[in-house]
Amino acid sequence: MRDYPTIEDIREAQKRLEPHIKHTPLLRAEKIELSLGCQLYLKPENLQITGAFKIRGALNKTLSMSKEEIANGIIATSSGNHAQGLAYAARMLGVKAILVLPVTTPKIKIENTKALGAEVVLFDGDTAARWKRVYEIAEENQYVPVHAFEDPLVMAGQGTIGCEILEDLEDVDTVIIPMGGGGLISGIATAIKEINPSVRVIGAEPALTPKYYYSRINKERTTLPLKNTIADGLRISVPGQNPYPIIEKYVDEIILVDDEHIIAGMRSLAKDAKLIAEPAASIGVGALLSGAVKLKPDEKVCVVLTGGNWDLADLADIYK
Repeated sequence: MRDYPTIEDIREAQKRLEPHIKHTPLLRAEKIELSLGCQLYLKPENLQITGAFKIRGALNKTLSMSKEEIANGIIATSSGNHAQGLAYAARMLGVKAILVLPVTTPKIKIENTKALGAEVVLFDGDTAARWKRVYEIAEENQYVPVHAFEDPLVMAGQGTIGCEILEDLEDVDTVIIPMGGGGLISGIATAIKEINPSVRVIGAEPALTPKYYYSRINKERTTLPLKNTIADGLRISVPGQNPYPIIEKYVDEIILVDDEHIIAGMRSLAKDAKLIAEPAASIGVGALLSGAVKLKPDEKVCVVLTGGNWDLADLADIYK
């Protein structure tokens, strides 16, 4: 199969996923938009079955394979939300799931993954080291690896969010999407630009992990030292090999958001929109609050809220 999703792949994913996931609504954030001068809409994937968008890609991939292919089990590494999506898919299909998670993974994501019946292996290493371990375990046990952002079927599943946005708000002007490994924004950007090229697509990346931002400046994939950011779901130092050219083709702007504004986004979502969003999900609202996104009066802006899986004790520290 090709290493990128087409709009046809995304349309097929929509049909495949329809019986299994939520078509999350678009919520008008009228209180937040007052200070921005735009019309702000939120796509709350934190209301998805597993509390994050990742279930879309995980299910699209696993439902595309035969039971014989995945009979021994499926395996991946993840910062936590892909793990939960894959664990849910495995439970639904009656197969084994093994997830290699960073030792820094929030406890709630570890507990939720285990609660879905998956085997969790904690590993101290960066993304590349974790994937190396995944492939070793997969080869030893004949498991099928399901990559969180390199797999085109996973990207196609995430791209269904773009189709839903355009179905619910045909005249949207700008869509802001968090950037981690790049699978989400690759899928959504493909859907949006293939359906309506005039929509502005913006990627929001933590200022402490600006790999795609500098890759665009350097005109090549650029690996950066891994630094801690509160947005743990976006903490990746290496741009995805397959997402990179898609992002270069379809994403109009990449903006950096510091942790201070990510936290401001979380607080605003809780206070003014009554939504609990994890830091990675709040980066788009944080970008708007920081003034990093140039807006026209009454521009219709949609922000994708990717998930809400974060430890309540940590949330309490943020909200106080």
